Amino acid sequence: VRNLNWYPRVEPYVGYGTEHYSRLICRTVYGPFKRQAGRLTRGIRAMLTIPSPHTKVRIAIDGMPLETVQVGMSEVYDEVDAQRNVSSEFVASDSAGYLDLVAEHSLEPGVHDVSYKVRSRKPVKANLFTIPSGTKVGVISDVDDTVMVTQAPSLMKAAYNLLLLDPKKKMPVAGMNLLFNRIADMFPDAPFFYLSTSPWNVESSIRHFIADHGFPEGPLLLRDLDPRPKTFIPTGVQHKLEYAEQLMADFPDMKFILIGDDGQKDPTTYATIARRYPGRVLAIGIRQLSQRSFGPGGGRAPPQPIPVTDVPVFTGTTGSNLMRTMLPFLKQQLGV
Repeated sequence: VRNLNWYPRVEPYVGYGTEHYSRLICRTVYGPFKRQAGRLTRGIRAMLTIPSPHTKVRIAIDGMPLETVQVGMSEVYDEVDAQRNVSSEFVASDSAGYLDLVAEHSLEPGVHDVSYKVRSRKPVKANLFTIPSGTKVGVISDVDDTVMVTQAPSLMKAAYNLLLLDPKKKMPVAGMNLLFNRIADMFPDAPFFYLSTSPWNVESSIRHFIADHGFPEGPLLLRDLDPRPKTFIPTGVQHKLEYAEQLMADFPDMKFILIGDDGQKDPTTYATIARRYPGRVLAIGIRQLSQRSFGPGGGRAPPQPIPVTDVPVFTGTTGSNLMRTMLPFLKQQLGV
């Protein structure tokens, strides 16, 4: 890194929170002095990111510096705890370059700017979605093969799509953006959380994809593939269950619509969430993958069966198929 004359910089990720506190995450990495943060990058280049550990970062929301924050662990759920707050003009990233924070404050609902600055660099910004604490309905959606075609059940195809495919050529799952926008029309205050087992390294690629293909914008909840002090590459199921725990705690009055696919473990994972949090899951939508997605050349497992749960489950191969059965039910729930 020294020989390349690279310097620490910040990759900012979209944050979320309520009027009273926010969850912020970013990563300090090395890069050329003129390298632009958050730009669209092919997966293999993003995966070769070099972390800048223990780097001091100054943070501001809408131009107001944050001076008191709770430093968390990016691989585990952190409860909001004022006793863990630290006061400082900056905070330092961890050994893998991640900075996971809870900031207590008073903010109006809406989209705010969070800026991150390291020495000798200009500030970089990310959106902060501030969600009214009384919001009644939210959406948690998988990404791979639910909104974006990745062919995850086929290891070779998934690796190609993640690492080598031009991000501008990635394709949306047919009709899913229409389904999501119809849900957004029905529940105008509903936040959309995009939960994926993809690594934070490809956050900018997924974020650009969501915006370019007309999906409702919202926080991305990804995972770390670097060795950590306590865990090493949590399983997809563990990762999604931990974020579900976090969202259920952050929004105790909110009911969630869970949307995924049957290519990996979404049906059983969502059934587990529904059992753990009775009354908190409004509906489950499962996009059914075609047999070709599992077929010769590296399919890992057959499609997952429809989850057995008391929560209504809707299935379809496209967003349009799901709309025909799921939307009439959701219309009946408008008073939740």
